[in-house]
Amino acid sequence: MDLSSNTFVIVGRAGMDIYPDPPGTKTEEATQFFSCLGGSSANIGVAITKHGGKTALVTSVSDDAVGRFALNELDKYGINRDHVKSVTGEVRTSLAVVETRVEDHQSVIYRNDAADFQMTLEDVAEVEYKSFGALITTGTVFAAQPSRDAAFHAFDLAKAAGIPLIFDVDYRPYSWPSAEDAAETYSRAAALCDVIIGNDVEFGFMAGDYDKGLDKARELAQTTAKIVVYKMGEEGAITITPDTEFRTGIYPVTALKPTGAGDSFMGGFIASLAAGHELKDAVLRGSACASMVVSRVGCAPAMPTTAELEEFLSSHPGPTEV
Repeated sequence: MDLSSNTFVIVGRAGMDIYPDPPGTKTEEATQFFSCLGGSSANIGVAITKHGGKTALVTSVSDDAVGRFALNELDKYGINRDHVKSVTGEVRTSLAVVETRVEDHQSVIYRNDAADFQMTLEDVAEVEYKSFGALITTGTVFAAQPSRDAAFHAFDLAKAAGIPLIFDVDYRPYSWPSAEDAAETYSRAAALCDVIIGNDVEFGFMAGDYDKGLDKARELAQTTAKIVVYKMGEEGAITITPDTEFRTGIYPVTALKPTGAGDSFMGGFIASLAAGHELKDAVLRGSACASMVVSRVGCAPAMPTTAELEEFLSSHPGPTEV
């Protein structure tokens, strides 16, 4: 699997995040807010571009002020949006109101009639997959139609073009009609992918038994996937390939919020692989990126650059022992 071109097509949503300001403020007590780009796929795009990669997003946004905000933010971060379509009607770009606080943290997500679910077969067919080093997506893209069929079609087209598929499970129950539908669809998607990243709950969910999540991760690595990263929060991660398995720790920090870690991990991990780092080093660099984001305000603006990551690694005492 060669990611050295450092160019990625990312399928999934872009939205608006709104944070009560100053940090620590509860939403119901806020008198002012600040906004930034949101949506897991867009955040991953930001993370990779900050590490020097090139990314293009494939999604839909609403043809309104919030949708145009998302487009402007993609431009600001240098994410190609040639395949981001504006759609009319009653659909809306996703909106998240997220607190910068750990204790009693509240995140309120608005995804009723989400615009990104309007991505179609025709939208993904317009992408020149051979011009990218890999396709990245997150699980939410499969939660509704026509986006689900479009995403699976993008998988088929990417495979035909010979580029690997990278999948962040990213299970969000509120987006799905049922847990059973989600588990079946995620298992179908994961079986097609070369790199799969998820947490212990998400793998357990796919396995149909939370105690069997690690078994599910190992099964995928032994049958279809080249790399599986099984994340366990503060207990670190277990990375599994067809030939090896190893465990890594985390970089403890004083967190300001619990959100954004997964997107930052994905961006740092994939960018590190693209830069030629060994697998274990890439996992640790992704973990460091996750720690940096939870200790900063926002998600997209909190994504570290490569220089910031190197400074963090040089000054931090190191990952926890496992």
